[in-house]
Amino acid sequence: MPVRKLPQVIIIGRPNVGKSTLFNRLVGKKLALVDDQPGVTRDRRMGDVSLLGLEFVAVDTAGWEDEDAETLPGRMRAQTQVSLQGADAALFVFDARAGITPLDEEIARWLREQEVPVVLVANKAEGRAAESGIFESYSLGLGDPVPLSAEHGEGIADLFGALLPLIGDKQPEDAEPGDEEEEPDANAPLHLAIVGRPNAGKSTLINRLLGEDRLLTGPEAGITRDSIAVDWQWTDPKSGEPREIHLVDTAGMRKRAKVVEKLERLSVADARRAVDYAEVVVLLLDATRGLEVQDLKIADMVLEEGRALIIAINKWDVAEDPSGLFNGVRAALEEGLAQARGVPLVAVSAMTGKGLDTMLSAAFEVREIWNRRVPTAALNRWFDDAMEANPPPAPGGRRIKLRYITQVGTRPPRFVIFGTRLDDLPKSYERYLINGIRQKLGFGAVPVRLMLRSAKNPFSKD
Repeated sequence: MPVRKLPQVIIIGRPNVGKSTLFNRLVGKKLALVDDQPGVTRDRRMGDVSLLGLEFVAVDTAGWEDEDAETLPGRMRAQTQVSLQGADAALFVFDARAGITPLDEEIARWLREQEVPVVLVANKAEGRAAESGIFESYSLGLGDPVPLSAEHGEGIADLFGALLPLIGDKQPEDAEPGDEEEEPDANAPLHLAIVGRPNAGKSTLINRLLGEDRLLTGPEAGITRDSIAVDWQWTDPKSGEPREIHLVDTAGMRKRAKVVEKLERLSVADARRAVDYAEVVVLLLDATRGLEVQDLKIADMVLEEGRALIIAINKWDVAEDPSGLFNGVRAALEEGLAQARGVPLVAVSAMTGKGLDTMLSAAFEVREIWNRRVPTAALNRWFDDAMEANPPPAPGGRRIKLRYITQVGTRPPRFVIFGTRLDDLPKSYERYLINGIRQKLGFGAVPVRLMLRSAKNPFSKD
C-alpha cells in the first residue's frame, strides 16, 4: 500500500505569539509544551492534522529571534528557516493584542522573498483589544489576516478557508476535504436517553424494555433522581440481529420556576448531562395530558444540543381519541418548534409494550442519519442547483457571492459555506439552505448546523 504523502504547513512567528498553542489545537493533542515564558519550543515538532477534513502535517518551529547565528536563539532561527524548504504553505502567526513589532516586520520581509505561500494568522484575536493589531497587519503585505484564538478554538473554520486554496489540490488520492478518515461504527452501542416531564412513564418504559423491574416506579412524580444507565441488548425484529444499547433513564424535567429544592436542581442538571452524552434522545409525552409547553422546551433543548430526537407518546392504551391526539401533537410540534419538523413521532405503551420495537428501530435509523456524511461533489451539485433555483439576494444592488460548501462534521451534521458579503445574507435565505439540506439530502430527522465564513477585511469594499 503506497504511503499517503500529506502536504506540510509550517508555523512561524516570533516567540510567545501562540505558535505551540495553535499547533496543539490543530493536531488535537497537547504535543507541544506551552508556557508564558518565551523560547519554550526549540526543535521542530510535527503532527498530523485533519482540519475540517483537510489533511496535512503541521510543523511547530522555534520562535524567530534577532540574535547572532552562533547563539542558541540564532541556531533555533536557522532551524526555522530550513523548515520552510519543501513546505507547501506557512502560517505566519503574530499576537494581535500586542500589534506588529519590528521583529514581525523582519519575518514578513523574509517570507515575502520565499516561494512558499503564506497565511497571515492574527492570534489572540478575541475581544476589542486585538482590533488595532489586526488593522496594522495589512502593512506587512501578506494579504488578509485570519483572526483566531488558538487557546479557545475560535476562527479555525476561517483558517480552513485560507488553507484550502493552497493545499486542497495536494490531498492524498484517497482523501478529499470534507471526508473524515474514520466512519462511525454502525454496530457500536446506541447511546439512548429517555427524557420528559415527571411521571411521563420513563422508568416504567425502561422496565418494560428490560423485561424486569430494574428501576423504581410509582404514581409519585420525581421518584428518579439520578440518571440511571443500563447496558442492554435488543433483538431487532426485522433482521433478528442483536443490537447493543446503552440506555439512560433521567429525572423528570419540570418548569424551571417549580424546581426549588437543591436535590431536584441537581437531578435536572444530571438529566441535562445525560442528554449531552446521548446520541439519540427519546422525549416521552403523557397521552393523558397531551403536548405541553414544557415538552416543547425540552425538545428545543435536545435539538439545541445537537442530539437526534424521537418523540414518543406514552400511555397510548388509555388515550382518548388516539388518532386526533397523534395528529394534534404533530401539528403543534410543527407550529411551535420549527426544528422538530421531520422528527419521528411514535405511539407507545410502557404498560403493554406497544410500539417499543418501532421506537427503537427509529432510534437506530436517526442515529445513522445523524452520522451521515455527504460526498463533497454531491453536496456542491445540490448547492449549485439550490442557488440556480433561488439566487442569493443583492441588497443595495451589491451581489452576495456564495462560492462553495463543505461538510465539516457529523453528530450532528455541520456545514460551512464560504463566500463574500455573508453578513448581509438574510436569515430567510439561510433557512432556505438549511431546509434544502434537510429535504434534498435526507437530513430531515436530525438537527443541522450551517455556518457562514468569509474573509474579514475591514478595508475591502467587496
